[in-house]
Amino acid sequence: MEAQRVSVWWLDVSTVAETQWAALTARLRDDERARSQRFHFDHDRFSYVAAHVLGRGLLAAWTGIAANAWTFTADGFGKPEVAAPAWPRRLRLNLSHTRGLAAAVLTEDSDVGVDVEWLDRRPVEEELAPRFFAAAECAQLAAMAPQDRHHGFLALWTLKEAYVKAIGKGLAQPLDSFAFTLDPLGVSFDDDLADDPCHWLFRRLRPSPSHILALALRHPDPASVQIEARAMSVAELLTYP
Repeated sequence: MEAQRVSVWWLDVSTVAETQWAALTARLRDDERARSQRFHFDHDRFSYVAAHVLGRGLLAAWTGIAANAWTFTADGFGKPEVAAPAWPRRLRLNLSHTRGLAAAVLTEDSDVGVDVEWLDRRPVEEELAPRFFAAAECAQLAAMAPQDRHHGFLALWTLKEAYVKAIGKGLAQPLDSFAFTLDPLGVSFDDDLADDPCHWLFRRLRPSPSHILALALRHPDPASVQIEARAMSVAELLTYP
């Protein structure tokens, strides 16, 4: 079986000079620029712009087609899909952004999702874990030292978000219908979910001291998958027209 290629790029927003945001924003299409202006806070707008520039740059690097040529559609759950230009295989792109970091993942044909989180965000595990996590995940958190639970919660949350983004259902998929373990990294599914852990690859990455990233990929042979994961600079992104 041909090895599956997956590329993950991220950009630390703190590395972007104030004078560079105009050039990055100019890489977006009109609808993306309009949406970026709806964010109330600059840090949210900057992360959104960075994620979409990363996605366009990744498509350009993968295909050799200009970054500004790509258009997108959304499915019934709002998941974006690459619409044009034409490419011999189905391109699967997913984006994520949080305070201070943006990320994009690209592959062909296979379902893929990425999620990032800012570790210094306000702790919410005590209120959200009992509402959304599977019982096994709540028990896993309870067994952690109190000072480790915030990061443990975010590790589980990003994995769950990456999975539901990959299957295209977002939060329409009940988050307690599947459960992750962190050590070793693995997943189990409720019987009615009709999914197979053997057909999934999950990765946890640390793109910056203040951020974590989770990747989810559906593939019949996860051992054959080749992942390229790297930080990008503004100078590199601006090489893609």
